[in-house]
Amino acid sequence: MTRLEICIDNLESLFTAQEAGADRIELCSALGLGGLTPSYGFMQQVARHSTIPVYAMIRPRAGDFCFSPAEFDLMLLDVAAARAAGLQGVVVGLLDETGRVPAAELKQLVEAAGPLGVTFHRAIDLSSNWRADLETIVAAGCERILSSGHAPTALAGLETLQAMQQTLAGRASLMPGAGVNADNVRTILEFTGVSEVHMSGMGWRGGMVPHGVNMGTSDDGRVNITDGAKVAAVRALLDQV
Repeated sequence: MTRLEICIDNLESLFTAQEAGADRIELCSALGLGGLTPSYGFMQQVARHSTIPVYAMIRPRAGDFCFSPAEFDLMLLDVAAARAAGLQGVVVGLLDETGRVPAAELKQLVEAAGPLGVTFHRAIDLSSNWRADLETIVAAGCERILSSGHAPTALAGLETLQAMQQTLAGRASLMPGAGVNADNVRTILEFTGVSEVHMSGMGWRGGMVPHGVNMGTSDDGRVNITDGAKVAAVRALLDQV
């Protein structure tokens, strides 16, 4: 069975993703920024209502993945929050100034997660040496790697994703993500040989009546939500594999 992970950043989307056939949730805040750490309250609420595994994004800010010692300490606290909330896993990623995955810090995050599963996220797509860093990620104990194959989308990164899959050789799962949809998911699966994929299936709905005031440079007042039809379309294709 090919598994389907959906990233969400609000409770409404949890119910939609579950009903549409998601196998796992990546829980975030601010998907418009690539996904940041959800609040502890959000983690607790989702843990109460989810019927499928939930992995919390552990990313303390937007921007690059080179975190300061203080930011790293915050990541450790957020990993502890995910454990306390009763979630099933965490999603982490970090790089040093040279674009390499720091082995000691990653191992510390995995150890802090304890019994929780650990996914290494698309920080690998900014790695300056992904082949060597895959070995670091596997050695640290991560169970999967989310990647678009060093490209803007998984479809554009097919050749690198295939090479990653071959390099991993079953030691960890490769999960293509970024731009995955019903039009390309079969191509991605057939080319790479992976057994799980990641998508947002994002849609939008209007919010309050606009008053001409925005809360930030990227805010237009709309609420991003999971589009159940997009998720269901991919689910149907995966069930045929």
